[in-house]
This record gives sequence, structure tokens and C-alpha cells, in this order.
Amino acid sequence: MDVERFRRLPVLGILRGITAAAVAPLAETVVAAGLEAVEITMNTADAPALIAAMVAAATGRLMVGAGTVLCVDDLAAAVDAGATFVVMPTLVPAVVERCAAAGIPVFPGALTPQEIFNAWTAGATMVKVFPASCFGPRYLKEITGPFPQIPLLACGGVNAENMAAYFAAGAAAVAFGASVFRPDWLAAGRYDRIGDEVCTLVQACRAARS
Repeated sequence: MDVERFRRLPVLGILRGITAAAVAPLAETVVAAGLEAVEITMNTADAPALIAAMVAAATGRLMVGAGTVLCVDDLAAAVDAGATFVVMPTLVPAVVERCAAAGIPVFPGALTPQEIFNAWTAGATMVKVFPASCFGPRYLKEITGPFPQIPLLACGGVNAENMAAYFAAGAAAVAFGASVFRPDWLAAGRYDRIGDEVCTLVQACRAARS
């Protein structure tokens, strides 16, 4: 992952439970909508193969990472498949340490001030505040008071309507998933609907940061 590229458009799409048939159309859909970074979660069936397929389909137009990486075996499989960054719902010190040593951007999850601090000192590139929806933008604003040096990625419940509030509260990045990559839309092949929603989120991100 080119971290500076991500910082310029700090919005991340989370793909969970997708099928191999969806990879190519999803790649084209999100690229056309302006998204530049996606993760495929490792608790998706055949995740390493899907990551490799997404990397191939994206042809450099997307930064492709692995999500829900909970152990070093998951990390190895994801990196071997071509993932260039790693995201977790919690802090797994061994994974963060290996990523930091290898120069792989890593986004461990945390919620409390102590968890956020621990994730940052372990070597996080950014700390994913998850689930952000439990406390909302005001919580991020409170966290940035004592920890202005820690870049926070808000994940969980972020949408076009509240995205500006998260950035105003100090979020360095935001993420979205099933609210846009809906199972019913994927099953029905409604990539047009997905594309419209992704475009709306990308535009909201640009507007919030302009």
C-alpha cells in the first residue's frame, strides 16, 4: 500500500463474504466510482484466492489488502496472495510486529483509550477505531485530545451523512462495508447500485476534506 496515496483519499471499502464471480465486476465498479483501497476479509471463504484475483483484476488501480487478520498464518497467506496492507478488528501483537518489520502498513482495531494507545505503540500505521458507531464522532474528538499523534480510522456505521462529522472530529480515515457491499445487491448483480453508493461515499470524503 502506498500510505500517502491512501492519506489523499482516506476511505476504505471492506469486502466480506464475496464470491470469485464477483471479484472482476467489483473491481471495475469501485475503480469507476473513484475508490482506491479495498480489503478482503480473511474470514471469507477462499480469501487468499480472492485477494489474488482482486489484485489481478485491479491491475494497480486499487490498493488491495486483507482484513480480519487474526494470526500470523493469516498474515502469511494474505501477503503471499498479494495483499499490500493488513487490517484487524483488534490488536494481535505478533501480526503487527511482523508487519512493522516487513514494512507492511497495518491497521489494528481498538476502542478504549488504552487499546488505542497499545495498538499505536505496537507499531500501527493507523488505529482502526471499531466499532465507531457505538460512540460516534464525539468519541474520536475526545480521543484526539490526549493522542493527537495517533491517526485514527473510523470503522462501523460510517456513511455519507456522518462522514464529515468523523473527519471534523479528527479521523484520519474512514471505512465502510456491508452497508454498501450488500449481500442482496451482490447476489442480484446490482453493481450499478453498489457503484452509486461508493461514488457517493468517495465524493463525501473529498467534500469533507476540501
